[in-house]
Amino acid sequence: MNIQETLRQLGITLPPVATPAAAYVPFVQTGKLVFLSGHIAKKDGKPWVGQFGKTMTTEEGKAAARAVAIDLMGTLQAAVGDLNRVQRIVKVMSLVNSTPDFTEQHLVTNGASELLAQVFGDKGAHARSAFGVAQIPMGACVEIELIAEIA
Repeated sequence: MNIQETLRQLGITLPPVATPAAAYVPFVQTGKLVFLSGHIAKKDGKPWVGQFGKTMTTEEGKAAARAVAIDLMGTLQAAVGDLNRVQRIVKVMSLVNSTPDFTEQHLVTNGASELLAQVFGDKGAHARSAFGVAQIPMGACVEIELIAEIA
């Protein structure tokens, strides 16, 4: 399977690596693992602001998490040069800006997980954590980080 062709079929164009908003780098590689820093959800190039259980629905959250996955793949491509080098998406960690009574963080995060599985097939099946948090930088609704293994 060619990842670029899959992305083309899905109508996805990967963005360039975003400039970090603080004192960190977008990715670090050690051995065969590439660790991507957290990426916040963006809509129309700006932070996708909102809080689940208050101003956003789970379905909107899935779309936001999917948007984050596209940004993460853009950074991963910059890190490794060619997404076909990805042997496995190892782990995804998702922070979901939510009220104390919102309990569908896992469903919000499915927006990213499902897209990664679509793009990478079996190599996209990953371990995952999804947490509800009181706030995310810039008021974003979702932040996701990723670990991948490369050839």
